[in-house]
Amino acid sequence: MANMCLYMAPGSCSTAANILLEEVEEVFEVAVINIPAGENRKPEYLAINPRGTIPSLRLRDGSVLTDLISIAEWLGRNCRRGRYWPADPALQDRARKIMRHVTENVHGLGFARIFVPEAYSCDLEEAAQAMAEGRRIASHALNEAAAMLDEEGYALGAFSVADPILFYVEFWADMTDVPLPPRLLKHYQLMLGRDAVYRVLREEGYDPGRLGKTTESA
Repeated sequence: MANMCLYMAPGSCSTAANILLEEVEEVFEVAVINIPAGENRKPEYLAINPRGTIPSLRLRDGSVLTDLISIAEWLGRNCRRGRYWPADPALQDRARKIMRHVTENVHGLGFARIFVPEAYSCDLEEAAQAMAEGRRIASHALNEAAAMLDEEGYALGAFSVADPILFYVEFWADMTDVPLPPRLLKHYQLMLGRDAVYRVLREEGYDPGRLGKTTESA
């Protein structure tokens, strides 16, 4: 049976899946998809993921998961005896709410405008306005995310699949100078101390020692 294979792009939301695979100590392969070069729209990748998005995870049986939340929940439930997926249904519900909020609001409504403002307008002035709006949306959504977390430690108290998903937008905030609310800054710095996070960041071309010094939001 073949190893799992993660289709990813360094520094993207797929970093969360990369971290999770390291955390659950799975043997897996990595296929880097060069999105600026359009590799995600080539027939070879569309045969794997018809939406052309990343990450995708090919499982050992050949089936493919093409949604970050689905990947996270599958790994949490099926690897390391489910230790990173909460047993309490109420915590499961909260984990899903946190992950959906991150992917749909912080990422989909906020950072998408910051990273690709030209997708919202071909006019340079309007694109700049879209980027500024993205920063406002991301900042507001990050504050909402902070309110969903336990007061101390990881998102649900103990480390879970929700934490790497929170981490990738905290990392983006660090890289784009979007201030993090105090609770998320503490979470981000806690995650930077994990061995799996350190390894993945180094593998993806980043220096973990330069991260985590971002300022808090008021």
